[in-house]
Amino acid sequence: MTIRRMEAKDNQAVAHLVRTCLAAAGLKQPGTAYYDPQLDDLYHYYTANTKRGYWVLVDDLDQVLAGCGFAEYQDDTAELQKLYVNPDARGHGAAHQLMAQVESGAKAAGYTQLYLETHHNLKAAIQLYTNAGWTPLTGPMHVGPHTTMDHFFVKNL
Repeated sequence: MTIRRMEAKDNQAVAHLVRTCLAAAGLKQPGTAYYDPQLDDLYHYYTANTKRGYWVLVDDLDQVLAGCGFAEYQDDTAELQKLYVNPDARGHGAAHQLMAQVESGAKAAGYTQLYLETHHNLKAAIQLYTNAGWTPLTGPMHVGPHTTMDHFFVKNL
């Protein structure tokens, strides 16, 4: 398996991954990434600005198994976004590897902190963030489009 920057050809696979994972967690609803307007063209969203980045984990056939990115949030804080792993690829460190790539990319882009939002239905994600040194917050840093999210974390880079 290889981690590489997202390419335009990955748009459909990443959108499908995000929607499939959210639907499986009971989160096919407004206020989640499921309905993000840029979801079907993430490549252009993440390449439109040097303060953004998105990486995918692919198999030997270059099929997307997982993805994660970051984009500007506020001041020197970026938001870790759309960390999703295909169920068949879970349990092998993919999420940790992608998070490390995003942390490195965000730091190189000049950010000093990462913020993220998740949901209590995503128990494995909450455990992942806790184990990776993220600090839980009592609420969002500010209200954004993902109003269904109810768990918030921050990490210094």
